[in-house]
Formats: sequence, structure tokens, C-alpha cells
Amino acid sequence: MRAVVQDAPGGPEVLRVAEVARPEPLPTEVLVRVHAAGVNPVDWKTRQGGGMAGVLGEPPFTLGWDVSGVVEEVGFGVTTLAPGDEVYGMPWFPRQAGGYAEFVTAPSRQFARKPATLSHEAAAAVPLAALTAWQILVDTARVEAGQRVLVHAAAGGVGHFAVQFARHLGATVVGTARESRHEWLGRLGAAELIDYTRQRFEDTVENVDVVIDLLGEEYDATSTRSLEVLRKGGLLVAVPSGVSPELREAADARAVRTSPFLVEPDGAALTTIAGLIDQGAVEVEVEDVFPLEEAARAHRQGEDGHTRGKLVLRTGA
Repeated sequence: MRAVVQDAPGGPEVLRVAEVARPEPLPTEVLVRVHAAGVNPVDWKTRQGGGMAGVLGEPPFTLGWDVSGVVEEVGFGVTTLAPGDEVYGMPWFPRQAGGYAEFVTAPSRQFARKPATLSHEAAAAVPLAALTAWQILVDTARVEAGQRVLVHAAAGGVGHFAVQFARHLGATVVGTARESRHEWLGRLGAAELIDYTRQRFEDTVENVDVVIDLLGEEYDATSTRSLEVLRKGGLLVAVPSGVSPELREAADARAVRTSPFLVEPDGAALTTIAGLIDQGAVEVEVEDVFPLEEAARAHRQGEDGHTRGKLVLRTGA
């Protein structure tokens, strides 16, 4: 089968398409013929030697955790899926899944049936970003109706799902994004929007129950600045850079809470998310779709940092 591989850490140019052995499903696993694979920030960070590179180990390896496709084979013991089922998922994260390929194998319960209303390209944009937003809001922060939620980088992959899920949970959503994204984000459910290129969010936002920081401390001290807008007892979920001892100390001084976060495979949550998408309660934004051979170009575009929603690779399957 064809797969995108890299033999060393580096820039987008290290990504190349090669012929590799097709995986075989073990008991409780399914073999999925991948039609499309999502591209995420963790992908290019890992390609560079950061991100999940420490988990994957030394190259060569194949990136990609978001996939949408069709079940080709099932291993012994699988009862929830059958050949021909259209599925999507985020298999194995943070271990290697090899999503930038024509086939992947993983435990059947790390997949869910694809939203019926989405193409494979749109469905491949969902799992990692949507599960990140869902698990933060539902499982970590336990957001309730009437609370105020601030989403940094609201126009990005995780951000645009977080806006919609928070709204679905009954929260008032505040988002930071460039002004050109405001009309769209308002339609998705953001009640207040701040153009971070013109205004510092802490000058206008206050009494927030939950901050979802998708930028990180390295981006103009976003995590530390976010502590200023939380009400007492509020929660900062710091996704890219986690919670340093200094950040935790600053949070304690303000009587607010902090939490690091890393998404986990969750087929059951993906089933719930698929239902919301098919009901029309959640939209999926895909900015561009690239052929597998142009994975490097997709990474270059993603690293520019201004993607609206998600980028996707089409495997050609």
C-alpha cells in the first residue's frame, strides 16, 4: 500500500510517499481502507521532532491519527463492525496509527460509524479536533448551561468544534480570532468575539468559568494572561504547553484551577458527535483537501497558522 513516511525529523520536505506492507488486523481489530486523513498541528510538531515524536520513537514512521474510510476486514472477536461499514476514528493516539496511508488497523472500538451526512474528507477532519473539544468540555471541565467559556484560537480545528459544543451545552461562548472569522464564528454560536491582533482579551473579558487555551504559554503568555479573566474557582485547560509549576503557582494565587490535557481515542464519544453532526447541530469546516502526495504542502499551509477549520489528505482509495 502507499503511505507517507519520513526517515528523519525535519521540515515538510522529509515527507515522502512510499510502498509499505499492508497491516493485518489482530483479534478485536479492524482493517480500514482509508479514504481520507485529517492533518493536525500535532502532526507537524511530531514531524519536526516535538509533539508525539518521543512516543513514536526514532523514524522511520508514518504520521496521522484522523481517518475516515471503510472497514475491509475484521479480526476475531469483533461484533460491532462489519466489512463495508463506513467508519471514522482517531486510532492509537498518541502511539503510531499511520493515518497517512491507504490502510490502518486498530481496535474496533476506537472507531465509530461515520456521520451519514459527511463525505469521507469532511469526516476525516473531525476525530482528533472534535474529541479534544468534547473531552475538555464534557469530561474535564464538565461545562454546564449558563457558564461562560473562553476559547482561544476559536477559528481553528479544535476551536470551531469547542465553540459549537459549548453552545450545545448551554454555555455563553467567547472566542478569540481574527476579525475576518467573526461572522462565521458568530453563526457557529460564539456570543462575544475578540480580534486578538487588535485587542488584548484580558482588557475586555471577565467572569469566565472555563478557558480553553489552544495557543499555549509560548504564544504571548496566553495561559498566564488567561488567569486574569477567570472567576474564582474557574478552570484553565492548557492544551499545547500544559501547566508549568510557575503557571500553577500563579493560578493558586488567584484561587483558580488549571489542568493539562491530552486527547484519548473514544469511539463512544465519536458516535455522539456523529449524531450531533447528522442532526445539523454541529458543522465541520474543511479549508483544503490535498492528495496524499502533497502531504508536505498540507503541512506548510497548516504551519502558517491561519487555517479556518481543518486540512485533509485524500488517499485516493
